[in-house]
Amino acid sequence: MKKYKYLFLMTALFSFIFVAGCKNATNKEEKSESASEEQKEEVTEKSEESVPPNTLTPEEKKDGWVLLFDGKTTKGWRGYGKDHFPSGWEVVDGTLHCKGSGRGEAGSKEGGDIIYDKKFKDFDLKLDWKISKGGNSGIFYLAQETDKPIWATAPEMQVLDNERHPDAKLGKDGNRQAGSLYDLIPAKPQNAKPAGEWNHVEIIVYRGTVIHKMNGETVVEYHLWTPEWDTLVAHSKFPHYNPNWANVAEEGYIGLQDHGDDVWYRNIKIKVLD
Repeated sequence: MKKYKYLFLMTALFSFIFVAGCKNATNKEEKSESASEEQKEEVTEKSEESVPPNTLTPEEKKDGWVLLFDGKTTKGWRGYGKDHFPSGWEVVDGTLHCKGSGRGEAGSKEGGDIIYDKKFKDFDLKLDWKISKGGNSGIFYLAQETDKPIWATAPEMQVLDNERHPDAKLGKDGNRQAGSLYDLIPAKPQNAKPAGEWNHVEIIVYRGTVIHKMNGETVVEYHLWTPEWDTLVAHSKFPHYNPNWANVAEEGYIGLQDHGDDVWYRNIKIKVLD
């Protein structure tokens, strides 16, 4: 009997050691895989950070991305309703800089909103923006060039110093804060960086679906030309300025707003979605 008890105990001990060893090995493999994934992410982030501003990687070029701003000239850009590039904007340190005039939405007498002189339909747009203290600006898309201001036909991704500009507390539920579909849909989560820091944003337009991304997170999603869209716009201020505002065009210009404040843009790139 003692012999059998001894054999039973030894078998149980060996089984315990074997199972523990397997679990330890599995944990090590899982930790190794996790560390490997983290290293891959770090390498990717460092790779993106190492790319100079206003340039495309070989992968982006292969994937169909095109620069809208080369960091050196205003090529491709002009004033809204103008045939030239306004002196209220300048290229400085690899950025498109709107010189603050302190005139608010009226903009600089020598400035005004600017547009890229080509219409886009379905696209993926990426860019970086940095706003001054108390500043306000915006990114327009699907804009039409009429005798009215650009915002009379175009949706706008808000660019704002949320901490200081009064617009951050106006509107409804934060729908005038940075990243929002201006005065219509608030950006959630609200993850804009403070004035003086760069924000990376992305606007995707595809067959009526529109997505705003800011600093790596989706903050707005909506769908043009739907009953929900019509209702949303009907209860906003826009029909007062343009009764047909909800009928956003299928293709249009990309614009940057002069709201009287210093704002900088860079890394403006686009991919047409066929």
